[in-house]
Amino acid sequence: MQVYSILKNFERLTSDLDRYILLMSLQDRNEKLFYKVLTSDIERFMPIVYTPTVGLACQHYGLAFRRPRGLFITIHDRGHIATMLESWPESAIKAIVVTDGERILGLGDLGCYGMGIPVGKLALYTACGGVKPYECLPVMLDVGTDNETLLKDPLYIGLRHKRIRGQAYDDLLDEFMEAVTSRYGMNCLIQFEDFANANAFRLLHKYRNKYCTFNDDIQGTASVAVAGLLAALRITKNRLSDHTVLFQGAGEAALGIANLIVMAMEKEGVSKDTAIKRIWMVDSKGLIVKGRASLTSEKQRFAHEHGEMKNLEDIVKDIKPSVLIGVAAVGGAFTEQILQDMAALNKRPIIFALSNPTSKAECTAEQCYKYTEGRGIFASGSPFDPVTLPSGQTLYPGQGNNSYVFPGVALGVISCGLKHIGEDVFLTTAEVIAQQVSEENLQEGRLYPPLVTIQHVSLKIAVRIAEEAYRNNTASTYPQPKDLEAFIRSQVYSTDYNSFVADSYTWPEEAMKVKL
Repeated sequence: MQVYSILKNFERLTSDLDRYILLMSLQDRNEKLFYKVLTSDIERFMPIVYTPTVGLACQHYGLAFRRPRGLFITIHDRGHIATMLESWPESAIKAIVVTDGERILGLGDLGCYGMGIPVGKLALYTACGGVKPYECLPVMLDVGTDNETLLKDPLYIGLRHKRIRGQAYDDLLDEFMEAVTSRYGMNCLIQFEDFANANAFRLLHKYRNKYCTFNDDIQGTASVAVAGLLAALRITKNRLSDHTVLFQGAGEAALGIANLIVMAMEKEGVSKDTAIKRIWMVDSKGLIVKGRASLTSEKQRFAHEHGEMKNLEDIVKDIKPSVLIGVAAVGGAFTEQILQDMAALNKRPIIFALSNPTSKAECTAEQCYKYTEGRGIFASGSPFDPVTLPSGQTLYPGQGNNSYVFPGVALGVISCGLKHIGEDVFLTTAEVIAQQVSEENLQEGRLYPPLVTIQHVSLKIAVRIAEEAYRNNTASTYPQPKDLEAFIRSQVYSTDYNSFVADSYTWPEEAMKVKL
């Protein structure tokens, strides 16, 4: 009856932002009921508590803000972060999602308004992966914002000055990482989220071998994209190393995907150099080629000998890719001409428009299917409605949402006590996700399992991660459970209310007789 009441109130509302506020208010006052509602129809509610609505909620977070659901640590709290963590009411934290709000989805610097992302991510840790919510902590590192609109916004909840960078910023991050592991242990999972490109790669390389950490924008996005590609190979009937991949975008998501593609191609038996040559990238200045000025070390890895080109339509005609992946948050970048050219070049072109939110998608599902004559193999970052082709066939676009990845990874890492998270974890995760896609799903146009099965998928991911961790002696939870799947299931959060009935029992009737 409680779930029914919430659903009726949900249906009365006309805007997704109001629905988001309704659900967040429910999370504040009745956590069990909140997760009961979410898991009752995850396909319906995920777009509200996470992408694409969470992007809108972050932009208007001053209006949506009711109470702090996480910990806000500012640049002025240096030297006192350990004390702040000790003040958090839960002492057994096993998973943290942390952001500094500088690159929220495709929306840019939203400062403290970006707190909606860690809150939303951790809600999916529980709804999709079964991680206990009281073992999760959302964190915002407030170092200011360069967003002039926010600095003038009377509702803005963060520090009102420009971003602090350089050594002071690094000192804050170092102190935070040390304080977290001192308080919660070296096994505490720390997920970095929506940091700017320059910091995202740098911090991942700095901390990955010292702490239990990963960056979802780089590694989670890579895993879900490669999972979609592995599923697509069952349609194209060839190997990943047979494809030429072109990226529209060369930021942390693109580079993360590219590096994992290289790893997957190497697993097929080709050399690293050969794999790298199959991958091309386009950034805001055009095609990334050798000799071009101002390339970061990450981009230089995928720079090839070629003349400089700037127009994406011309680049597609010249490079002749079989896979086109959009991760630059440039809405409409995949034009009618580009989609038609991809269809002319390939019998079954693979087209991934992965940018979030929906307004930033490189093309819609309908555009892809229309301009490729229904032959395009499509996936997107945000959800699109089913598309009915002129032939009468209805296709259900695959949503390459990171929520297929991070809940299962978190559950597996926490369950077996993995201390460091290597790239192999994300390739394993991609393989598991692709294996859960049925032939029927593929015929419907889905490259990912239906969202209604996401809890099952997360469990399968967690079990595979734990199995490999124990096989490679990288787990720290001992003794090793005899039945890993049963053990991990026992760790999963229950949305049912706890029973408060007192333990009552009777003695044998003979024992209760009064004996004189």
